[in-house]
Amino acid sequence: WIFGRGKLSERVHLATIWAVAIGTQISAFFILAASAWMQHPVGYRLNPDSGRAEMTDFFAVISNSTLTGIIGHTVLAAVLTAAMFVLGVSATHLARGRDTAAFGRSARLALVAGFLAVTGVAFVGHSQAQLVARQQPMKMAAAEALYETERGASFSLLTIGNLGGRPVLQIRVPHLLSVLATNSWNGTVQGIDDVQASYERRHGPGSYVPPLWMVYWSFRAMTGAGFLLFALTGAGLVLVRRGRLESSRRFLRIAPWAIGLPVLANLSGWVFTEVGRQPWVVVGLLRTEEGVSPSVGAGQVTATLAGFTVVYGFLAVVGIALMARLARAGTTEAEAAPGIVY
Repeated sequence: WIFGRGKLSERVHLATIWAVAIGTQISAFFILAASAWMQHPVGYRLNPDSGRAEMTDFFAVISNSTLTGIIGHTVLAAVLTAAMFVLGVSATHLARGRDTAAFGRSARLALVAGFLAVTGVAFVGHSQAQLVARQQPMKMAAAEALYETERGASFSLLTIGNLGGRPVLQIRVPHLLSVLATNSWNGTVQGIDDVQASYERRHGPGSYVPPLWMVYWSFRAMTGAGFLLFALTGAGLVLVRRGRLESSRRFLRIAPWAIGLPVLANLSGWVFTEVGRQPWVVVGLLRTEEGVSPSVGAGQVTATLAGFTVVYGFLAVVGIALMARLARAGTTEAEAAPGIVY
């Protein structure tokens, strides 16, 4: 796909693109199946001799209710990320008056794909929130820093001050947390204190509260970026409807900055997902403090982490540089010099 442009026939080149896309989705499915199992373990038994969790039902693992929500959310977020990249590049060239016919078409396609994707992400995310409230009530309580169980619980858009005490200022939307967590205006949302007491009875003494500030703010960064993307793509489609997309200087200046919004949403969403399940490696089965391997030393962990950071950092720099180079080139330059994609 990357190196075959101009060397393979158009049909074969198109087939390689589809092969990469399909392979990526299959890979994502099994990676997310592992992540979902750590959030909500199913289809296993504990070996009484080794203490290991061993899979007994593969179908249960790949049909995990947590996986169903995660895969839709992640794939739609990936589509949204791509759409905003295409929109940002197209808007840059439209603002400069370069090949407005081609970049106008790509911008309109990106707006349609982006709007549908961000709408889908929101609906899937809403169903995920209800699942989290049932399966991981501590994560949901931490997302709002809600200490006491409430009916008709409100949602804070912004908090200034200590999440664990009395905040200086909060902007709250009445009943919104109950709607998110239970799909009911007056639904009951469990608070941190009640969930903590329940976990202590079930799993023994210790703190089961994740780092509140990370969970609270990552959730708002994710949802806030999502609402901005919904507004941006919606506004873009209105401009398309009115035939003013190519001439709206303000929109064309704003759109390239939106390339970073899906990245922010994706990263903060994963922070919320993984930090929110602390102190567990596998919820209800293995605590993080118990997940230390006696055969792996701190030096090995440090070296591995440093190695991954260097390799992936290098790949990120190269990838961003190549994408920026191709993005700056208009369609004429890219067609005249196919090797520019290398």
